[in-house]
Amino acid sequence: MKLTLDNFDKAFENRIRLQAMSVLVANESYDFNSLKELLDVTDGNLASHLKALEKEEYITVTKSFLGRKPNTRYQATKAGIAAFKKHLEALENLIKQQK
Repeated sequence: MKLTLDNFDKAFENRIRLQAMSVLVANESYDFNSLKELLDVTDGNLASHLKALEKEEYITVTKSFLGRKPNTRYQATKAGIAAFKKHLEALENLIKQQK
């Protein structure tokens, strides 16, 4: 049986993007510092991966201030959630094909 990777989304190949998207799909939104702490990554590393998801229009970014401190929040878009679920289904199918 030939393995098909048609529904795999390259945007989720990296573990940080996969983890970030998992958090954003499971939660209404998440702020940058909380994501950074949860995923245990550097500012620059997280920022570049979130930028990649934003470029795909899988997440939206909202910048605001909490008092005097800047706050950046991320939210999964409908397209992002759909793409992520499709990617997870492809992973499940790949696993099932191994049996």
